[in-house]
Amino acid sequence: MKRYRQLEPVLISSFETAEWKHPIHNHNHFELIYIKKGKGIHHINKEILAYCSGDIFLLGPEEEHYFEIEESTHFIYLKFSERYLVQEYLGDEKGVSEMKYLINCRELRLSKFELVLADLDLIDKLFDLILGLNVAPQLNEQLIRLQVRALGKILRRNLPKMVTGDPADRNMTAIFEYIHEHIYLPDKLRAVVMADHFNISTDYIGPYFKRNAGITLRNYIRDYRISLISKRMKNGKHTLKQIAAEFGLTDESHLKKILSGK
Repeated sequence: MKRYRQLEPVLISSFETAEWKHPIHNHNHFELIYIKKGKGIHHINKEILAYCSGDIFLLGPEEEHYFEIEESTHFIYLKFSERYLVQEYLGDEKGVSEMKYLINCRELRLSKFELVLADLDLIDKLFDLILGLNVAPQLNEQLIRLQVRALGKILRRNLPKMVTGDPADRNMTAIFEYIHEHIYLPDKLRAVVMADHFNISTDYIGPYFKRNAGITLRNYIRDYRISLISKRMKNGKHTLKQIAAEFGLTDESHLKKILSGK
């Protein structure tokens, strides 16, 4: 299977075609794909998703995909590395929580975003603006970053909510979503803060989580954080100091202590 490699932190492209010319492939970066117009089928990891004008897909490096075009389609691609996001949002807590949640939830990358009409119009205008700025990418680098941030905010508020018939399942889904969203903000994951957020007793949230998840709240947060940190370390693109700062840790020794389980 072909693997496309990108060295640049971010690339933006726009093209229209009636025939998809790429084989099934994956890549070493993330791709935010906007369907400006057209319709067809998007194959992602052997899943089949119909697409039409206004659809948006977020793909990670491990996703295998290709398109079957039924009507001539105008694609707009925003291709970016994880390092691009780290550089962009380092020190910006709100930006981190929104964009990192998008790229770290793998289940979101096996579907498409379905935006409300008002936000769809905003997204369309943002992509037009990004294309205009991309005529002089170096001159407009900061302006492009601002538009990427705006895209993240809009997509974040349009995420589909999981719905189940069991209130306990719904509650646990909300807790998992909260943890994933705030994994870069340790103060937000203290039991007392989470209990206040969900309007329950501090003494209750821990036993409730363990009863329904089969693992303690503290251990789940620890394991999830370690899994993300391990990914950063394996790709070799970030220093320990950068990773520690990204996860809101005091220094490298704090990072090593978390990895050692102490």
